[in-house]
Amino acid sequence: MQQTHYISPEPLTLSALLPVIIGETQLALSPACAQRIRQCRTYLEAQLAESDALFYGINTGFGALCDVRISKTAIEQLQLNLIQSHACGMGEEVPPELVRLMLFLKIQSLSYGYSGVRLELVERLIEYFNRGIWPVVYQLGSLGASGDLAPLAHLGLPLIGLGEVWYYGRKRATGELLGELNLPPLRFQSKEALALLNGTQFSAAYAVWCLLEALRLYDLANLCAALALDAFDCQESPFDERIHQLRPHPGQVQAAAAIRWLRAGSALAVRPKIHVQDPYAFRCVPQVHGASYNAFAHVEQVVLTEINAVTDNPNIFPDTDAILSGGNFHAQPLALVLDYLAIALSELGSISERRTYQLLSGVRGLPPFLTQHPGMHSGLMIAQYTAASMVSQNKQLCTPASVDSIVSSNGQEDHVSMAANAATKCYRVVQNVERLLAIEWMTAAQALEFRRPLQSSVFVEKIVTNYRNYVPKLEQDRILSTDMESTVQFLRQIDAVPAM
Repeated sequence: MQQTHYISPEPLTLSALLPVIIGETQLALSPACAQRIRQCRTYLEAQLAESDALFYGINTGFGALCDVRISKTAIEQLQLNLIQSHACGMGEEVPPELVRLMLFLKIQSLSYGYSGVRLELVERLIEYFNRGIWPVVYQLGSLGASGDLAPLAHLGLPLIGLGEVWYYGRKRATGELLGELNLPPLRFQSKEALALLNGTQFSAAYAVWCLLEALRLYDLANLCAALALDAFDCQESPFDERIHQLRPHPGQVQAAAAIRWLRAGSALAVRPKIHVQDPYAFRCVPQVHGASYNAFAHVEQVVLTEINAVTDNPNIFPDTDAILSGGNFHAQPLALVLDYLAIALSELGSISERRTYQLLSGVRGLPPFLTQHPGMHSGLMIAQYTAASMVSQNKQLCTPASVDSIVSSNGQEDHVSMAANAATKCYRVVQNVERLLAIEWMTAAQALEFRRPLQSSVFVEKIVTNYRNYVPKLEQDRILSTDMESTVQFLRQIDAVPAM
């Protein structure tokens, strides 16, 4: 069901962006933002008409050419040249949900009225968003400083009828599509292409998506762990509230409470145990999951600041009569937290794989590889190999991008953040962790079959029963990749895990 989101000066929240990702939002510009955009543009045009001062990127060249004056008659051509020359993206295309976020965040940033663009340009971006005209954007090309230049150039090309777009599932040449829709291309005026290119909306879009997925996967990790704990016949004591009050990291306390809730009423949890202590992958779930949760909370603070910020350059201040050149396009804050987010996510996957391994080890009354006929059947043996390969890949992907830099633009841009590389790496970690948790869930559900007739909690058993409609109990060897992908799809439907 479509809903209307009004672009306004009010701070954005993460929850407001969820409908954007899934394509359930139409945009409208609030009167307050429209007025701010008009006021800023009027001020800029007056300055250009009345002053001979140099303003970076408005009447000068770009990057190392910032001292080259551009005549007033060539300013429009300057903007056209800028966006064409910077459209240097390569590699895989940015997924549609990320393009929607990029477009949304660019509209939001321009709407604050510090960028100097015309109202017409912002309204055209909104029209593209509402009509489902999604620019083709490529993942490679941004250094995360001076803005996400190449990706944002591709985002802006369709405004002037260039580049390609996706429209109702078909990739189209923009000029051809605009002709069919009777939408004349815009002609950029002073500052407009620069305002589109300067900014962190590529990295920020990935950060938003990855963070929202991280919060979902955290809840899912607790659910998978609760099932695995019962399937492995684990103790309740490591989740006792008294233990966690002695070391009250918020995430640790929260994770322990979530596990207690998920196992409440479980006959498996309360039955007498032979083993005094459980392996760390089970016993230390609150400490490990909780540490990741704390990391997510820090990332959220930075991301919320970023998506409510103005990140182009220069910035225009009509109220105080100033045009100031600065560096808000530098994405170092995002680069650091995207690396941190990838590491914290990777740990959820790492400990999950260890629980999978333990469940398959043929201990605690469970058969090796959870098959009734080991030897003749391999059971879930190779599913753990797949999990191990993703855990190791995540370790490689967690090498920080933010510690890297490379000189560009003839030395003018001599320190860059590499936030875009951090963003695309983190995206891949998210995908791997989702699959790792699916493998754990599939394994723990199979192990639970060997504990019957004892039951886990009512909440967990209800989910397991529903799951069996998608993936039946493993009685004999079959192709497991189908089961694993079905498990991923099943777990995506679960949104009722309690937030403690």
